[in-house]
Parts: sequence; structure tokens; C-alpha cells
Amino acid sequence: MKKLFSEVPFLNGERLTLKRIEKTDADSLLELTGDPMVYRYLPTFLFEKKYPDIHEVIGKLYTECFQESIILGVYLDDALCGLAEMYGFRDEIHKISVGYRIMQKYWGRGITSGALEMLIRYLYDETDIEIITASTMVENHASARVLMKNGFSLVVSCVDEDWGYPQPTIADKWIR
Repeated sequence: MKKLFSEVPFLNGERLTLKRIEKTDADSLLELTGDPMVYRYLPTFLFEKKYPDIHEVIGKLYTECFQESIILGVYLDDALCGLAEMYGFRDEIHKISVGYRIMQKYWGRGITSGALEMLIRYLYDETDIEIITASTMVENHASARVLMKNGFSLVVSCVDEDWGYPQPTIADKWIR
């Protein structure tokens, strides 16, 4: 079994690849992070928005950021089309949370669901993770469908969470 945070995973599927983001992905990552439609249901404190220079973000993804979360690029035909994240690691109970964001031009093509399926398979088959959780804003029905399609169950609805906004965010909590 691999220990989370011992390496940056490289996950290669039939259609998608989840892997380390490289400096050559800067333009695509900038396109993703600049789209308000992609980020309307996400926390304000995401690492890829922490620094104004996208090259600095990429340079720190697997050093500074890697201490708390693992962010992988989601690639379709070698093109970066989104991000998949593992965060909130709790080693003592073998738990991790997952999240994702996909460029708007790739929505509706099963990419998010496929990327999440790859993360789940990796976490359960190659690590000692036993519990995978996710949180969604109540209004984010598309993300809820992706979670349900991948075997997540809604465990609590409409709870206050700190997502970095001035007021608490009303969120749903999921588990698999």
C-alpha cells in the first residue's frame, strides 16, 4: 500500500490521465481559474487561486501545497481540462476528501465522473484510505450527480461550512 503524500500519483485510464501539472499547462490553468462559471460553487481558498502569478502556483503545487493537498491535472488527449484534488487527509482514521473542477468547454462529456472514478479506484486499491468524503454547495446539482454516479451517499444536507466567504456556506456532505 502506498502512503498518501509519499508521491504525486500518475493515474492513466482508457480516456483520461490524472498527473502532475507542468509549467507548460500555465495557459490552460489560467483559462480554468479565470472562468467564474467554473468557480461559482467552490471555496475562495483554493490553492490554484492563492497567488496572482500562475507560474508561481504551478511551481508550488508539489512543495508548499503538497503538505495539505494533492492537486492533479485532468488530461484528455494530453490537454489539461481540469483539476482533481485530494485534501483534508486524516491518517488516523484513513480518510480523505476529494474535489474537482473542469473547464466549461469540457462539461457534459463525462470527464468529471471519469476523473472521480479514477481517484476512487486509486485511493481504495493503492492506499490505506477507507473513507472518502466530499462537500458541495446545495445549489450545485451537477456536482451532486457526479458524486451519486460514483457511489457517494448524502449524509447531511444544508449545514454551515467555512468556504472562505464572509458568511458560512450552506453545503451538503457526502461519503463513500
